[in-house]
Amino acid sequence: MAKINQSTSKQDCVVHEHPVPPEEMHRYSMVRDPSAEEDIASYVHGQARDEVVHHVERVKSEFVAGKEYEIWDVTTDKNRWWVITNGTNLYSQKHFPSLDYTLSFHIGLMMRVMSKSRGADADDPHPFDEVFRRLQQAGDRLERAVEAEEYQAVAMQLRECLLSVSSVMQRRVSLPEDIVRPKAADFNGWSELFLNHLCPGRKNEAVRKYLKAHSEKTWALVGALTHDRNAEEMPSSIAMAAVDTLVTDHLQLVMQEQVARFKECPNCNSRKIRSHFDILIEPDGEYYETCGSCDWSSHPGYEDDVVEKEGVNG
Repeated sequence: MAKINQSTSKQDCVVHEHPVPPEEMHRYSMVRDPSAEEDIASYVHGQARDEVVHHVERVKSEFVAGKEYEIWDVTTDKNRWWVITNGTNLYSQKHFPSLDYTLSFHIGLMMRVMSKSRGADADDPHPFDEVFRRLQQAGDRLERAVEAEEYQAVAMQLRECLLSVSSVMQRRVSLPEDIVRPKAADFNGWSELFLNHLCPGRKNEAVRKYLKAHSEKTWALVGALTHDRNAEEMPSSIAMAAVDTLVTDHLQLVMQEQVARFKECPNCNSRKIRSHFDILIEPDGEYYETCGSCDWSSHPGYEDDVVEKEGVNG
């Protein structure tokens, strides 16, 4: 039986005993997004101030119920973290070794947070707080309702909720000065005015028609229930769901004015626009946008970087 030359075998098979330092791993990443990596690193630094971030790497993205969640692997001088976006939170890999479990936990946690933040007991003030409070009160009454007059009371609370939506819109939406304003309690009049203003043009025609029809029919249904002496659970539940949908739709319309300044990349027309913050932008720091499909950025130094790269390549 032939003997194996152990010295030769050891020389031919070299085991790498020293792993690549975390701060050097970015050199070997095929696909990188420096702006997004910087945002994640800044977030971890803000959450773990006694740690120094050495490496940030996007592991993958997953879509769940129409929402994208980015999963990042972050290595610091003391720990290793999962960072998951939408909304962003970090989890120690020591306590959350399974990525799939961590993602499921994160999604559930964010659903609970969103549910709480939408309610009347939310910690942060919100322009729709009054609307949420009335909607919550209507839901509480619906759960306890038995008699017809109790279901009528639910409908009256829903009516006040709709008027609150109109009131919030009047305060939050800037309309042209020359537009004739309806009376304060004219829900349908205000609704048509806002929808024409917030969903203008042919491209929004379908959604505008839908929202108008839904608003008119919801107002009519709620009004009918307030006068129905034989009001029952089924129509009241449908009215509750209709008002909830209307509130969500109008909230989206109001908040769209706070969306990023760029809806599409001016370079490649992609909608993968992300917002970042740079404290070094004078005078007090400023947000800027980057494109997830190309290297475009609205950062003030972007044009200088492009010129510098072109000079090097030239």
